[in-house]
Amino acid sequence: MDLPASLAWLVDKAAASPSPERFLADLGGQLLAAGLPLAGGALTLSAPHPIITQHSWLWHAEDGAVNEALGFAGTALGQAGRDWLAEFGPICEETIAGTPGNSVLAWAGTRPFTTTEADSLRQIARFAAAPLSGLAARAALSALLEAYLGRRSAARVQAGALSRSTGETIRAALLCADLRDFTALSEATEPTIVISALDAWFDRVAGAVHAFGGEVLKFVGDGVLAIFPVTGTSAEACEAALRAVTAIRAGMAHLDATRKAQGLPPLPFGAALHFGDMLWGNIGAADRLDFTAIGPAVNLVSRLEGLCKPLGCNVLVSGAVAAETGTALVPLGKHELRGIIEPCAVFTLAEAVT
Repeated sequence: MDLPASLAWLVDKAAASPSPERFLADLGGQLLAAGLPLAGGALTLSAPHPIITQHSWLWHAEDGAVNEALGFAGTALGQAGRDWLAEFGPICEETIAGTPGNSVLAWAGTRPFTTTEADSLRQIARFAAAPLSGLAARAALSALLEAYLGRRSAARVQAGALSRSTGETIRAALLCADLRDFTALSEATEPTIVISALDAWFDRVAGAVHAFGGEVLKFVGDGVLAIFPVTGTSAEACEAALRAVTAIRAGMAHLDATRKAQGLPPLPFGAALHFGDMLWGNIGAADRLDFTAIGPAVNLVSRLEGLCKPLGCNVLVSGAVAAETGTALVPLGKHELRGIIEPCAVFTLAEAVT
């Protein structure tokens, strides 16, 4: 059976597309080569994610560029694609049944589509269902893994890193943050209120970390471990961590003001920054694995965070970070840290003394 080139591509090759954006760009190119008057295209896949409900990829026929747009709760499926394509011309849109959460494939024409052209695009949508089902399933898995494991660990799992005793050494600025006296608060507070407080705390920390290019590795109880990997210079990673911890302080100050107005107690916290090498390792039992940060740098930043309360500061910075930054820091002398051989030079932000 002879098929048009675009349909043959969907049957024979589309399933091997490495990503939705590549799928859309390659399919758009096939349709242009077939003579269809396309100005742009949009592909939308549902996303099982706590915040993001859909991903849309927007293809520009003129230069072949593909951009991504995110949709959130309350947004109609494919709305980002429709809004973008409306700027180009008439739209032909099809919902791809049978894909996880359904998918939407839409095209904008340089002129109104003829009946024959519209029929061709509908046929394309039918043939696209099978390869899109696989792409949508992979995208859904990626979204789930990132939501629960974070970007770095999710990528390693998808790459097949499922063996114990494997890992990578990461040079980074490390952030360890923890709520103070939260155990006592949780024992005297309704569970729903405790969970709400934890969510609000984690939102401030993770939001600041992500805003400055960092990554949350772990939530442990009411604690957070995050890193700012060195992608350029060590100084840039440390400066990013310092900006993030400043943003955390500002976010928590606003949250405490809101809680006070609601008759709720504040949420005091401590945060520490250190710079060094850590091992992000895949460890665990034979049938239950976890990615865990280990190494002297992790131990030091955790012990340093424990000094926040006795030193009366909600942010402490190690000498390793201080040596890499031009930010004005207040020296607090050298301090012994449990389990750490050498005393640690400790600093704080000028505004962080509580």
